[in-house]
Amino acid sequence: MSIESILVIGGGLAGFTVAQNLRARGYAGALGIIDPAGIPYDRPPLSKAYLLGQKDTAGIALAPAEWYAEHRVELIRSTVRKLDTEYLGVELADGRRVHADRLVLATGGSPRPLPIPGGDLETVLALRNKEDADVLREKITPGMRLVIVGAGLIGAEVASSARTLGAEVTLIDPVAPPLVPAVGQALARRLHAMHLDAGITLVHGTPVDISKTTHGHSLILDDGRSIDCDEVLVGIGIVPNTALAQAAGLETENGVLVDENQRTSNPLIYAVGDMARTRNPDGSLERRGEHWEYAMNTGATAAAAILEQELPVHGASWFWSDRHGTHVEGVGDMNGVGATVLRLAGEDPIAAFHLAEDGRMLGAASIDGGLTIRAARRIIDRGIIVPPESLADPGIALKKLAR
Repeated sequence: MSIESILVIGGGLAGFTVAQNLRARGYAGALGIIDPAGIPYDRPPLSKAYLLGQKDTAGIALAPAEWYAEHRVELIRSTVRKLDTEYLGVELADGRRVHADRLVLATGGSPRPLPIPGGDLETVLALRNKEDADVLREKITPGMRLVIVGAGLIGAEVASSARTLGAEVTLIDPVAPPLVPAVGQALARRLHAMHLDAGITLVHGTPVDISKTTHGHSLILDDGRSIDCDEVLVGIGIVPNTALAQAAGLETENGVLVDENQRTSNPLIYAVGDMARTRNPDGSLERRGEHWEYAMNTGATAAAAILEQELPVHGASWFWSDRHGTHVEGVGDMNGVGATVLRLAGEDPIAAFHLAEDGRMLGAASIDGGLTIRAARRIIDRGIIVPPESLADPGIALKKLAR
């Protein structure tokens, strides 16, 4: 049966990529994206260029308004109240019902709240969408005291931006240094030290209580310390938005379960991005991906699968982050059994490579080394064995080792 209509629920990068790829692959039927925000926009700049005022709303749009008209993609500015698996469609917040031959869930995730007294206060901030960023931009002023709970990618980026804007920033994390699983111990230490150099106060601990005060907020840590501030931002990850899928009877487990085609337990419904979790043929579950490229990859895969075309081949997972004027990238897996090889510039580590016992590269991370990571990705994807001493030598361009 031919596919005459497709609805994408969610207008983030994953949902937009589905629509973009469907049109690029020749799909000519009806196509719509449902999202309360309207025109889809890119999330990564929210903690960086947008927060700093270097980009405006138009600057973070994934495509201009004309693109949607030109490619006949209908933007439905609404929220979905429920999925109808019998009618195969959705019921919108205003009661309207919209049918489609295929549905794609791209509902993303919501900020994970702190499970402590006061963690659910309305005045505790998070950063997940443009509205959150607008609130944060208004509150960050020179001299204001901002406490950030969670020193992962989002927390570190907001800390850097807030410090640039003149705020007094305290960064709290139970792990010292954070990001070891992503970049390895040596680079994690160097990145964490950059916060100190920027004048950020680093606190190793776990909040156990947040209360509202006449001058802002007060946090109590697990060791009894108290920290007063004007605003609190929590950045400890996301919870996948699976409520629609669960209510429709789709299989979920910390995400909507999908196969290698991004197909859910209902073969006419697909899921992509942060909220999708791959179940392997043997029943084992992969970790959910929460990075920009993962959203693009899953969106591209779903589009190909819906049209029954050859699936795209994706390389080792990749991420990036910017803070304090430096660019961080990582590829593959920096965890598990094996050896870590460091590349130094003077005494500073600039790259780390995680090698398996048989010498294969499993993962790599770098500070201000985009070309290094590009080459490392080729090495990982092709299974090239590179001598550790060559990896450690900053005088050898990694691209020469990737041939």
